[in-house]
Amino acid sequence: MNQNRRDFFWPSYVDLMTALFLVMLVLFVLSYKRFQDKEAELNAKVAEKEKFDEIMTALRGLQGRYFSYRPDCKRHELRVNVVFAPRQAALPPEAQDSLYLAGQFLLSRISAIPRKMDVKYLIVVEGRAAKDTYKSPDDPANRDGPVVRQLSFERAMALVNFWRARGLDFDERRFEIVAAGSGFRGSCRYAGAEETYNRRFVIQIIPKIGAL
Repeated sequence: MNQNRRDFFWPSYVDLMTALFLVMLVLFVLSYKRFQDKEAELNAKVAEKEKFDEIMTALRGLQGRYFSYRPDCKRHELRVNVVFAPRQAALPPEAQDSLYLAGQFLLSRISAIPRKMDVKYLIVVEGRAAKDTYKSPDDPANRDGPVVRQLSFERAMALVNFWRARGLDFDERRFEIVAAGSGFRGSCRYAGAEETYNRRFVIQIIPKIGAL
């Protein structure tokens, strides 16, 4: 009887060990596969971050003579103080040389960013208008509305068209330029004694990420 039990035990024991070995082998293969997937995911994120860092480093390089960056508003501002004639959208002649050099600088800085991924840059040129500080806030000249917003849009378009006319080639395969006008509105406006600073153009530079 005992001999029969021993004869039955060992085959069962071997079958159990074989089953456990197969289970452990399957778990090992699954764990290794998940580890490889996680490693690939982490490597992709590291590469993605490196590419973003390259872009942001280049954009930070815009700061200087022609552009300043306002971290509180997360935007660049064109430092050329353009004094338009009242209710006129034509770029004043005395500002044109500086505006051309600013556009040339903007184009060269962004064009120098390595093309390591599918990135297109949306450049929003936002025209603004400054209120007349010598007049009452209730004066019709200081009231916001379609007229002043259309005027600020036309001023933004004047800058975009000026850059194009002067031969600054913002390649459409890499750049998209949009003109906008906010009139007396828009975020992060200057106020009080700094109201005249609202004559500046606001430049938003937004990387449009394609396939990473």
